[in-house]
Amino acid sequence: MAHVAVRRIGLFCGRVVPILLILLSPALFAQEVLRGEVCIELEQIRGFDAEETYSMDPAEARKKGLEEAARYYGAMIYGWSFRYEVGEKARQIEEVLELSPLGTVAPGDPALEVTGVQVKDFKLYLWSDYRTGGAQQYRLARWKTGLVRSAQGYGKSSLDDKYAALEDAARAALRSILQGGERNRPREASGYISLAAFPRYWLDKGRWMAAGRFRVEMGEITPFAAY
Repeated sequence: MAHVAVRRIGLFCGRVVPILLILLSPALFAQEVLRGEVCIELEQIRGFDAEETYSMDPAEARKKGLEEAARYYGAMIYGWSFRYEVGEKARQIEEVLELSPLGTVAPGDPALEVTGVQVKDFKLYLWSDYRTGGAQQYRLARWKTGLVRSAQGYGKSSLDDKYAALEDAARAALRSILQGGERNRPREASGYISLAAFPRYWLDKGRWMAAGRFRVEMGEITPFAAY
């Protein structure tokens, strides 16, 4: 981590520390404008009954789209901490993922701007920009360091919980990293994960499907051999 490097160098040369602190100042990172598109279904399925639907008002859909965009910008900038139990069917060990958001972006944030809205085929498409600033730029830079790995995952969920499909995609991305990059089969892992871009959703056979690209910083990994 950057702050660890500052401490170590500071032990050898006190004059280096202020220079490094200036170089690592969030104010010196170039402002990054994040962009994304969300799609809101105007023809909504109510509850578990596929025969019962209602039409969402475009104004309501726009509000919902803005809230969704804010959610994803927060996930791109701050991400989540995670604890993941990989699980194994043969040993009847359940697969469990716990995600805790490290920060959020409010739908009313003045840095969040709607750049376009279109209604087409019973869907509302909303495009937006988010202008990062200060510590947010530092956080985004951290997600692009050599310690962070990239992964893609696909997830699914029931119709009443769209965002659970994104969490399931994060689980799949973590599993692919752990299965492909660890010599000893992992049982549990913890660390940090963020969205690399807005996810993509679609409906398939009465459930939500999601595809997401993620950035992952692994922390502690515990192999099965430790149990």
